[in-house]
Amino acid sequence: MPTLLWCFTGYIYKKHPLESPSFILDTGSYMTLKNILFLIVLLAAFGIFAWTARRIVRYLQVGKPDNRFDNFPKRIDNFLTIGLGQSKILADPVAGPLHAGIFWGFLVLLFSVVEAIGEGLMPGFSLSFLGPLYPPIAFVSDIFGIIVLCAVVFALLRRYVFGPSRVKEIPSSSQLDATLILLTIAFIMISMFFQNGTRIALGEGMDFAENWRPISLIVAGWFPQSAGTEVVFEIAWWIHIVLVLGFLNFLPYSKHFHVITSLPNVYFSNKGIKKEADGALRALDLEDEDAEKFGASDIEDLTWKQLFDSYTCTECGRCTAACPANITGKILSPKKIIVDTRARFEEKAPILADGKENPTPERQLMHDFISTEELWACTTCRACVQECPVMIEHVDQIVEMRRELVLTEGEFPEELQMLYRNLENNFAPWQFSPEDRAKWADGLNVQKLSELGSADEVDYLFWVGCAGSFDDRYKKVTVAFTKILQEAGISFAILGEEEKCNGDHARRSGNEYLAQMLVMENVETLNNYNVKKIVTACPHCFHSIANEFPQFGGDYEVIHHSQLIDDLIDRGIIKLTEESRRKVTYHDSCYMGRYNDSYDEPRNSLMTVPGMEVVEMPRNKEKGLCCGAGGGRMFMEETVGKKVNIERTEEALDTGAETVAAECPFCLTMLTDGVKEKGRLEEVDVKDIAEIVYEAMRIS
Repeated sequence: MPTLLWCFTGYIYKKHPLESPSFILDTGSYMTLKNILFLIVLLAAFGIFAWTARRIVRYLQVGKPDNRFDNFPKRIDNFLTIGLGQSKILADPVAGPLHAGIFWGFLVLLFSVVEAIGEGLMPGFSLSFLGPLYPPIAFVSDIFGIIVLCAVVFALLRRYVFGPSRVKEIPSSSQLDATLILLTIAFIMISMFFQNGTRIALGEGMDFAENWRPISLIVAGWFPQSAGTEVVFEIAWWIHIVLVLGFLNFLPYSKHFHVITSLPNVYFSNKGIKKEADGALRALDLEDEDAEKFGASDIEDLTWKQLFDSYTCTECGRCTAACPANITGKILSPKKIIVDTRARFEEKAPILADGKENPTPERQLMHDFISTEELWACTTCRACVQECPVMIEHVDQIVEMRRELVLTEGEFPEELQMLYRNLENNFAPWQFSPEDRAKWADGLNVQKLSELGSADEVDYLFWVGCAGSFDDRYKKVTVAFTKILQEAGISFAILGEEEKCNGDHARRSGNEYLAQMLVMENVETLNNYNVKKIVTACPHCFHSIANEFPQFGGDYEVIHHSQLIDDLIDRGIIKLTEESRRKVTYHDSCYMGRYNDSYDEPRNSLMTVPGMEVVEMPRNKEKGLCCGAGGGRMFMEETVGKKVNIERTEEALDTGAETVAAECPFCLTMLTDGVKEKGRLEEVDVKDIAEIVYEAMRIS
């Protein structure tokens, strides 16, 4: 290596490498020329980047407004923990440290970039004026430089040799783009080491924290203190600075623009920002007389944040790898949804931003880029959102496009027609009379609020839900939970015939009009009775009432039955004494887990049952697999690929469990159907948390 560099140096100076080189320009003239040229390059680079950034911001203004500037403290917290801390990236044990190492390396190496820029303005510049802070900065820069180099090599091997299919099987254009980015990063690191090493070799070591740069010291040993080494320094410096500034300006035109946009996208995410959970849908103003349509068919119907999401997509494929629809052979790929949005955005935004007429009005995002089949395959489980390291909100966009299909185009699966009709006429997804909602309570001494006149007389309103009221299987859960409450001395009442569907299935299948009608009627009823605290056994009811009813004037304290049961056990109000020698595995509900971050309470209750062995499925908690019923899929036929509930059932059966535990009526139905289809009903039962706890209470 030293010999090759010395020969190259000799060629530059037009001398034999063994002769003493002499400058073509004297040192002073060269330095003046260098300063002028660098200043031109620097101003041009930042000028071009500023122009590009302004153009992108102008394009984003094509989208609808979306206030993402509230709750500054929490946004900063997300920025620090998810953005800078890379908490979601590190959830992947292999790719996580790899990407985090490159990211953190770049942050640390900003100090080296500052020194390189300073060198272009003032020869010999360093950050040594920072005093005692400088040596640690120099040391960390060197260490992270080599970490980044190793990570780049590993990333290239993973991309081309031993990585997962979602990484190796991406389009060739994206592969080339990624390879170019990785090689650029590698050469930025290498040029940094040569720049620092030759600087040390030239005798600037003491001011340059020589003893704190272990890698640069090794490089320094390759070079003598000579004019030739000074030329190598200049070459390394120019390569380094040109690559850095070129990298900066190439990224906005690359698939890797997320290097720049990921941090602001994390800041603008809604994780933990509002009182309601992140998964609360945006309410449409259906009374807006100026609205020409509801929902989204093209980019101008999306919010600026949703368009920004498309710029931020890293194309890592984690969302698609976690998607239950994609896993089971459906056409849906959350990554494709976002990438297609970016493609359409880049195609149409320049036209709209310039106020020009759309030359292809017949083309739009939906239908031409994203098919309706993709949209209807989604179970709204938010596995994609959970997995995304840069906080892209896929589900919100999918639902927004479903709204367009239902409310504007009137195009939706035939099975939903019956669902909507039943919700309109019977206020439930099925053809049961509203008058029969309280029949499950016959003989149980359960009070109705209409008999009390006010919710002030009880601890909780028990929101039974449609399944708990009408489904024969889940009515057993309702009864079990009722008896737990009675045994615990918890006073409660129900709405009975006055209760209506919470509107979740209508809302997430795109029928915002029907959903809002149901929600507002329920809110009026609840407020008339002065309801403050609600307990429900359905995660969909829980999420809607707790997080979406407030959009319509209904603000209540809501608790799920699994949470209340765990609290009652923890406080010793109910005791589990009946021994169970069964092995049980627990299935996480998406709407309690990923939507509302409730994972431990059901497990705590199960582990309290004497003798019960709790085993986990491979995909559990935030990585749990959906049962397939969410987003209205409960009421749609699954004709493509493997059924989602069968995929999940097989995973549960593979644990060897004799009982599959759930906390949701739809999960219970889907898993029961799965066990039945696998011919294992005689060996394996599917039960709700309330049933298991009630059986363990040994109540006579």
